[in-house]
Amino acid sequence: MSDIYELMIAVDLRDEITEQELAELSWHLGIGPQPERLSIVAEFPVVVEADSGILVIEDDPYPLLAGRGAAWRVGGVLCSALATRSDPPWTGWSLTSRQEIHPDEFERVGELLCWLATRAHETHQLGDGAVGIGSLRFYEAEIPDVLQVKSGQVNWPT
Repeated sequence: MSDIYELMIAVDLRDEITEQELAELSWHLGIGPQPERLSIVAEFPVVVEADSGILVIEDDPYPLLAGRGAAWRVGGVLCSALATRSDPPWTGWSLTSRQEIHPDEFERVGELLCWLATRAHETHQLGDGAVGIGSLRFYEAEIPDVLQVKSGQVNWPT
């Protein structure tokens, strides 16, 4: 049995993203190099065994939405794209990503999704204060669940 989910993100972002944030977002999407400083998702702690045999925590950053090619469990293709928008009356960015994700990654990916939600265009705002950010589907399920961010939290499955 596998705990793999299909994560679909489709969000339009306001044009309020700094060059540093855009560089980091591009890296997370697998379309740019890793910036020197990370601020959207700043920490990637992992426990490793040092040469002395003692367990230590190190920082090991990796792009969160950079999967490419054939999906392992959910079928189809993994991909991410970011495009500029200049459709009056607003300008900004359009982001789409389809990834396979394990529940162990929910916290870190959730940080990125919460950041995206704070920059989402008003068309993604839902009546209850939540932001529609995409969908999540367990690999064996036929129908995805709406993925929302509300009060700084992602509605991951329990």
